[in-house]
Amino acid sequence: MFKTEKIFTKAKSSPFYLWLLNQLLPRMIPFNKPHKYRITHYDDDSVECILPFKKRNLNHIKGLHACALATLAEFTTGFRLLTRLEVKKYRIIMQKIEMEYFYQAKRTAAIASFSTDQKWVEEQVLLPLQQQDAVTVNCQVKIHDEHQNHICTGNIYWQIKPWDKVKTSL
Repeated sequence: MFKTEKIFTKAKSSPFYLWLLNQLLPRMIPFNKPHKYRITHYDDDSVECILPFKKRNLNHIKGLHACALATLAEFTTGFRLLTRLEVKKYRIIMQKIEMEYFYQAKRTAAIASFSTDQKWVEEQVLLPLQQQDAVTVNCQVKIHDEHQNHICTGNIYWQIKPWDKVKTSL
């Protein structure tokens, strides 16, 4: 088991390992480092991530930036998939993202929650991959502010395929 996989497992039940995971993720995904995303809850079926209300995440009218919210949706669903699948066996890559915004996020952090259970993974990913080289799944995530206002909904389409089926060209 990778050391990171061990940390992922222990972070479900240990505040220390959840803190450690939040320290490691910006190093593992440097693009997200300036946003200071943080996982606040993580268990076998769900993950909750927060986008802090801070200057770097704001747009020109002092609300949370639409692209920061979209990246939060990507981060949350991607993390959930990576912890549900064997990272040494499957490659996940975002194929498409669709965002619908409902409420302006001002003066408060944004919280994304996403759940999957093992049955969903088996039906949507593992069984189809027995018949085809790749599968695309839609992961819908709702983002709320700290007052439970529905800020936006993201539909993140992830392509999942076994690493031995990945073809790249130079």
